[in-house]
Amino acid sequence: MNEINKFYKSLMQDVAATQTGNEEGGSQEQTFTRIAVEMLADGGETENAAIAYDEKDFGKKGQHKINGYAIADNYETVDLFISIFDNSDTIRTIAKTDIDTATKRITNFFRKAVYNDYVNEVAESSPIFEFANTLANFQELKENLVRVNALILTNGDYKGEIPATAEMSGYKIFYRVLDIKYLYQISEQSRVPIEINFEEENFQIPCLAADSGNSEYKAYIAIIPGLCLANLYERYGARLLEQNVRSFLQFTGKINKGIRDTIKNEPYMFLAFNNGIAATADHIELDETNHFITKVRNLQIVNGGQTTASIYNTAKKDKAYISQIFVQVKFSIIEKQYNYSDIVSRISRYAITQNKVNEADFSANNPALIAFEKLSRYILSPVTAQNNMQTCWFFERARGQYKTLRSREGFTKSRQNAFDKKYPKNQMFTKVELAKFIDAFQEVWNGKKLAIGPHIVVRGNEKNYARFINDNLPENIKKINSVFFEDSIAKAILFKSAEKRYGTKVQNNNIGELRQVVVPYTLSLLNIITQDKLDLYKIWKEQQISPALSDFLYDLMKQINQFILDKSPVSHYIEWAKKEECWDAVKSNSWSFNINEIAADMIDEKNPPKRAIVDETEDTEENRQHKENIIRSIPFSLWKKIEAWGRDSEFLSVNRQSNASDLAFKIKGNRPLSDNDLVRGMAIFDIVCENNIELLDEADELTEKEKSEVTKNAQKTNNSPTNDITLELIQKMVNWDKRRRILKDWQWNVMNDIAIGKKPLNDRLAWGCKQNLKLLKQHGFTEE
Repeated sequence: MNEINKFYKSLMQDVAATQTGNEEGGSQEQTFTRIAVEMLADGGETENAAIAYDEKDFGKKGQHKINGYAIADNYETVDLFISIFDNSDTIRTIAKTDIDTATKRITNFFRKAVYNDYVNEVAESSPIFEFANTLANFQELKENLVRVNALILTNGDYKGEIPATAEMSGYKIFYRVLDIKYLYQISEQSRVPIEINFEEENFQIPCLAADSGNSEYKAYIAIIPGLCLANLYERYGARLLEQNVRSFLQFTGKINKGIRDTIKNEPYMFLAFNNGIAATADHIELDETNHFITKVRNLQIVNGGQTTASIYNTAKKDKAYISQIFVQVKFSIIEKQYNYSDIVSRISRYAITQNKVNEADFSANNPALIAFEKLSRYILSPVTAQNNMQTCWFFERARGQYKTLRSREGFTKSRQNAFDKKYPKNQMFTKVELAKFIDAFQEVWNGKKLAIGPHIVVRGNEKNYARFINDNLPENIKKINSVFFEDSIAKAILFKSAEKRYGTKVQNNNIGELRQVVVPYTLSLLNIITQDKLDLYKIWKEQQISPALSDFLYDLMKQINQFILDKSPVSHYIEWAKKEECWDAVKSNSWSFNINEIAADMIDEKNPPKRAIVDETEDTEENRQHKENIIRSIPFSLWKKIEAWGRDSEFLSVNRQSNASDLAFKIKGNRPLSDNDLVRGMAIFDIVCENNIELLDEADELTEKEKSEVTKNAQKTNNSPTNDITLELIQKMVNWDKRRRILKDWQWNVMNDIAIGKKPLNDRLAWGCKQNLKLLKQHGFTEE
């Protein structure tokens, strides 16, 4: 099975598992859409995506369909998602006719919505109403929208041509087909490389090579026409920008006004006035003179996103003449793949000059999030009346951690079941979800300025996460302790419970269509109403909110939902909810509630909960047992296979090969494992997981085979006429000698291991037991 097929199988399992565990319902196609869009969002290729299905008039000329949409924060880009999903055991080849049909349907939807007629046909309760209303009536979008991406998602394999770019009502529509190969690439590589052929684009890019004299990277200084840069930005949009930095920055501020004025009034001076841009790539090709760049691969702009976007937007919106504009580009070519991500990240950090970027913006390795992740791996939830098993809330700091750890540690069915019980899928949450749970609970003020409120949460994952990193995540790592973790999970439970009570359209039990607004608004208001006295520790201990608190939230959500519908000055309710003035209106309103209804959910100030900060060292024994379980899950014969593989592939040093052999015989003899054995065993296990995890696929089969052989040997031994030693007799000998201490300690220990099943009763051990029997009889032991 090749990597694409393995990825497909895993994807289909994810779709099935997610749909089964989704309380909100939804088809497999919509579940696939959600998973695929999440991959794109993690890769920085979309933002603020919403999954919303709508279709009409299939088989007719005006047929349309949409599975989801996204609107960029600056309203510059709209993404339309349409899915082609096939529930097959193997990857299906997608025909061009399928792509053509999808293209027609998604284009028809956009045409209907943007021309202000379809919104009048859609019920306000429909999931697609908000989007259709935005396209038809929201003036800010109409003024800023410059590109529409129609993304055809499929779990099949497509080898045909991509539909040509279209134009409608002055908007360009760019079509892309994201098939199983693309999804695999973005899943494994975080992003799909952009490759540019400047010759095919009819642009000459003069350059000067800098002889840096090192093996880490090559450097080139180039001059790129503004028209070329604008064309690239039009085609690729935010994909051009290094995502770890620019996902946190918006193209606003004084510097943009200066750039725009130069473009409009003095385009010929742009090269002199502008600092240029910095870009990275992993490969570059020059022409035969070595003076012009012809091709570049994996292009990313790490500094100059404002410059790039400003040139494009000024040309589009202001009809500025940009053929006289030239931009200086510093290309850093990192050719060693293992260094690529690290060096690009560091270049991004050091190169930014246009906007102030905090270290926290580079949050993939934020120390506070790393500390939180560590806590999530060993803090167990309390045993409750509903669940007598302790579980973990799995924090996925980096995309794919949950899936990777599950495949890494779940290499047998029993281990996979154990993993799923300890780390339930519905208790896995990402860093943007963590930001949402925490930011929705409580206001954060920066001096006299409100930095975080529910209106920030409503603005979408990316904007809210940026605020969370900068304004609501403790800088002091010592504050990221067990109490902080437990409170965070309590806020997660509170948020999820409120979402569930609000209801969904699918289940036909929803309060309305503003859940993404009403839930964070209600939780923030709840904190104000309770004066920050809600007992989060009680929620953590019970792993749920009380029925009284649930009812209290429900009544409050109904009031807030109606309030926003009645008081919004515009028909675009969600857009109003993104503004601080909406939150101010909610705070200043008089609400109907009885605080006594949730008195039991409040902190008793006379007897506040006693919270002990749990240190990680308290979990050392559990960690040790976890490692030993992994090592003992690998049977003797598989350890020997690992030893042979390590020798043949040279992935294991001679010492590691010897360690694998030692572990094999210790596992076979059921001998105790020392701390050094665990360290060495886990080191080998990590090497196998990284380089040949398929080796572990045989663990179950080989374990069963070895158990079968032990059983056969035991039966053979017990049936032998020359062997009159039975397990019952050995147990009697062990019990008799326990007080008298006739046997040597090791002799008694071996027989005790046989009696309790830790060692098999084979011929060799049976012979030793017979010798022990003779000795015990000499001291008065009888078999009766």
